[in-house]
Amino acid sequence: MRALGKWLGRTLLVLFIGAVALGLWKREEITRLLAVNSLFDEGNIVENFSNMQALFPIAPLPLSSATPSPLPQGAKAELPATVDQWLDARSVTSLLVLKDGEIVFEEYYQGTKPEDLRISWSVAKSYLSALMGIMLEEGAIASLDDLASDYTPSLADAAYDGVTIRQVLTMSSGVEFDEDYLDYHSDINRMGRVLALGHTMDDFALSITQTFTEPGSDWQYTSIDTHVLGMVIRGATGRSIPELLNEKILQPLALEQEPHYLTDGAGTAFVLGGLNFTTRDYARFGQMIAQGGEWRGRQIVPRDWILASTSPQAPTGPGEFKYGYQWWMPEDLREREYLGRGIYGQYIYISEPEGVVIVSTAADRKFRSPEVSRENIDIFRQIVDGL
Repeated sequence: MRALGKWLGRTLLVLFIGAVALGLWKREEITRLLAVNSLFDEGNIVENFSNMQALFPIAPLPLSSATPSPLPQGAKAELPATVDQWLDARSVTSLLVLKDGEIVFEEYYQGTKPEDLRISWSVAKSYLSALMGIMLEEGAIASLDDLASDYTPSLADAAYDGVTIRQVLTMSSGVEFDEDYLDYHSDINRMGRVLALGHTMDDFALSITQTFTEPGSDWQYTSIDTHVLGMVIRGATGRSIPELLNEKILQPLALEQEPHYLTDGAGTAFVLGGLNFTTRDYARFGQMIAQGGEWRGRQIVPRDWILASTSPQAPTGPGEFKYGYQWWMPEDLREREYLGRGIYGQYIYISEPEGVVIVSTAADRKFRSPEVSRENIDIFRQIVDGL
């Protein structure tokens, strides 16, 4: 009995030492996994969304040596009375309004500051769309009707076999991807754990083999499609997305604070939602898009691409938001009205005819509700109509 006790004691000691060693060896992965599991907790979400670099690996996007491009101050606008209630209800952390390129409203909430780098979530998809337009114009990608696997052959062994770039851009790839944020086992949450544990997004994308319909026949919001677009651009150019985005778009914009991408364990950018900018620098991008891709006398993104990507292109159903090339439009859209949007209330909203760009960031835990999305658009329109 005494021998059994000694053996058991030694065994427990070995297991304890092994657990400690494993914890030290995998400390970063464990820390990130815990961060993912508490990322959206009510008490942490606002701080987390302004400090993603403390939770995940990043790829910095170095600033241009040029003086930051100006965002002139206009006369401060009086916003509709309904905005105050909306700010509280939607847990807004920043709101900036440009009218004809001038700041007419800029405020920060819930203890956040102008210099905070705020997570884009799916607003990042609209940035990748702009980069795709440049790659098409430069000839790195010959046609949107080329197969995605023409540029990344490994996609032919996954669910993207036979899928065109255009179908991926419009999220009509037909690929089966569960985007239920409330289901621990959903694809979108499994993807979050891939990032946390230092695995690769490419391997995750290639592990998806199921489709629910023929490519091009139906629309379903599928975030992994955007990662595949990144794989296509990388395959076409042999360069990373941070390098290309910075060279082709961010450096010409001359931002005021160095942004970054979240990355996976291989250092590959989390292109479907991992950009982090100040609110003002989101506004610079939005204003450039609203000006047809032109900024300070330079055509950054092709004008015809801006028009095509921000117009309805996808086979969305009745009553649904319309979708272009990684840009959204309301189902009852006004003339040249479109938006980039991300989970928890991140928006770049643009009304071209009225010369208005609105950037709104938030930590809205009720963002999933269709009524909330409708309310946000209504508020943006009220702001536009009141200027």
